[in-house]
Amino acid sequence: MDSFSVIPPIDVLEGRCVRLSEGRRERVTIEGGDPAAAAARFDADGARYPHLVDLDGAFSGLPSPGLVERVVAAAGGVPVQAGGGLRSAEAVEFALAAGAARAIVGTAALDHQALTDLAGRFGPRLVVAIDARDGRVVADGWVSESQRSPGELARSCAEAGVERLLVTSTRRDGSLAGPDVDLLAEVIDGSGLPILAAGGIGSLADLGRLRELGCEGAIVGAAIWTGAFGLAEALAYSA
Repeated sequence: MDSFSVIPPIDVLEGRCVRLSEGRRERVTIEGGDPAAAAARFDADGARYPHLVDLDGAFSGLPSPGLVERVVAAAGGVPVQAGGGLRSAEAVEFALAAGAARAIVGTAALDHQALTDLAGRFGPRLVVAIDARDGRVVADGWVSESQRSPGELARSCAEAGVERLLVTSTRRDGSLAGPDVDLLAEVIDGSGLPILAAGGIGSLADLGRLRELGCEGAIVGAAIWTGAFGLAEALAYSA
């Protein structure tokens, strides 16, 4: 691949940045302070596409008012991708109108007709999140489990006209235990689409493995937030 994106996340719960273990609301492992300050810091470190997740929106289905605007304003002109609670075309439109360069949907992708409509309307500005646990896609802020496999949903996304996927191993999220390469290979093979990987990335070597696998980039959360390595270091490694 000619380039590989290292993307820092800004996960926001009740107005402050956090990291959660396996995405569970009650398992806050890191407190990260103000989201706007985080966006400014990542901008200074060279972030190319900070990844905003409205956790309150993900759990409730109702995006937090003003959050996207605040983070976009603090990001210094760097494009921001945003998700969390975007379960309708109207919600996606609001996120994009608030300044997000890309909008991420997860739960909404389980309805194929709705997904087709979203892909047709928003094109490359739409990213579908495939969040997987124990071989099944999870939804509603990772609280409910569907009967869909990640590979099946990936094929459905490709058929619907989706242009990019974000694939997360929820069991590994926040663990630093390494990415789930089998999950990622399943989705790459099933879709043929550009893939952003997330979940378990704990070392610079993990970034190399993902690049070799064919991923377009990676969301690197716990490793950056705990200081296992810095964003600037990761960007230099992946250049």
